[in-house]
Amino acid sequence: MAKRGGFPGGMPGNMNNLMKQAQRMQRQMEEQQAELENKEFSATAGGGVVEVTVTGKREVSKVKIDPEAVDPEDVEMLEDLIVAATNEALRKCEEESQAQMAKITGGLGGLGGGLF
Repeated sequence: MAKRGGFPGGMPGNMNNLMKQAQRMQRQMEEQQAELENKEFSATAGGGVVEVTVTGKREVSKVKIDPEAVDPEDVEMLEDLIVAATNEALRKCEEESQAQMAKITGGLGGLGGGLF
């Protein structure tokens, strides 16, 4: 008959180790998040005529437009270039975030998903 309360085989000790590992992972994730927020990610579109920079907080911080890209007759193209460069910069930010998460979790799947 099993004892009431507790787990056979010393599970509580393993649970303490698991909790310590989880706390360490949480600390590492917070540090990585702070580091990521200070980074900038840039991308260009249209052969470099539009450049957009976003922060690790996923906020647009800079937009550079080559004057040659400004054609009053084709504003839609310029708008499309800005969207394309912004999306690419955000993709780079997300890619870096996922890579950092994978380093911390050691590929444990969805642990902490969406924290970055």
